[in-house]
Amino acid sequence: MSDVGVAPGKSSDAEGPFDVRTVAILITVGIVAFLAMVVLGAYAPDLRSGRNGGAHALSTAAVGFGGIVRLAEATGRNPRIIRNPKMLDTEDLVVLTPESGATDMTEVLAQRRVKPTLVVLPKWAATKDPRHSGWVNVAALLPLGEPQGVLAPQYPLVVTRYRSGGRPLKGLAWMPLSLHFAAPRAVQTITGPDVRPLLTDAAGHVVLAQIGTHPFYVLADPDLLSNVGMRDASQARAALDLLDWLNSTGAESIVFDVTLNGFGRSPSPLKLLFDPPFLAMTLAVAAAVLLAGIQATARFGAPRRRPRAIAFGKATLIDNAAALVRKARRQGTLGARYVDVVRDRAVGVFGVPARLHDTALDHYLDALTGRPRFTELAEQARVARHPRDMLAAAQALHHWLWEKTR
Repeated sequence: MSDVGVAPGKSSDAEGPFDVRTVAILITVGIVAFLAMVVLGAYAPDLRSGRNGGAHALSTAAVGFGGIVRLAEATGRNPRIIRNPKMLDTEDLVVLTPESGATDMTEVLAQRRVKPTLVVLPKWAATKDPRHSGWVNVAALLPLGEPQGVLAPQYPLVVTRYRSGGRPLKGLAWMPLSLHFAAPRAVQTITGPDVRPLLTDAAGHVVLAQIGTHPFYVLADPDLLSNVGMRDASQARAALDLLDWLNSTGAESIVFDVTLNGFGRSPSPLKLLFDPPFLAMTLAVAAAVLLAGIQATARFGAPRRRPRAIAFGKATLIDNAAALVRKARRQGTLGARYVDVVRDRAVGVFGVPARLHDTALDHYLDALTGRPRFTELAEQARVARHPRDMLAAAQALHHWLWEKTR
């Protein structure tokens, strides 16, 4: 008899509340969505476009520097936008564009101590244009404390602003003649210790300077490189020539840093799963999980019938009876009954006279040749209470009967 029942009038293959195809589609969509979430979580820092209206190399706003990056790329200068601070250890010119005086530049300046570096000071206070993504509305000039605090206290600079009238900037006599910049209407300049002028306005105020003896440069007015300045062809040409002139000899590219603008990234253990050489291990684990899922949902070969709840045979019947006795904890009452079973069988085997009963029958069995005596073994079986003692007494009775019938 099987324990698997089927209700009358119903098939065992009746469909559940959901179709198999529907469940498969739901599981597939869930797995794909989970994998997409994991991948996006790993590469989210790399996927940020930077079109937030800030003053950095990813920005296409008026105050950003995306224009000079695209222009450098179009003219074969191989610009690079760096998101990892460890990649700033290069001999190529690095352009740093901090957006406020609170930007911590200690580690970057220490890393770029004797390597060509250009720091562009902030100037404009801009707000996002709600009608156009990535655009800004230039509200006003930043307080002077913002550009002055960028390099403080290591380089205490004093920032001033003047009305230039758009007159040309002047460079040193040994600088390239192609550096023809027109000063912004409101030009931002710097003064301070160890400031060596490279570009000045008509009044001699410093717009571009070298700090100290190392190739460390500070551009006071960002409009010379910003997207606003790139709308004029002559300004754009001069900006490229300026970067080339500031770059090291034999440089392979121009590096624009965006880590100071909040677009840096650090090594991610999650991203390592999708980068060589760990990608092979990730694919192997994914394939193993996929095969395990297929094996769990699909059937291989003919279905195996469930076994009967109660099997055929005497052994099963005996096992079930023993289990019931054991479950009821009645093992202690079996000794006397087993003695009666052995006595009845001995009566038939030895041809005991029918007139003998009880004590007379026991004496007759004791009188049979050999040891031990039947009554002694019977008494041991009757007084046994522990299953181990009862088993030993039952085996002794069985052996007594076997010896007498050999």
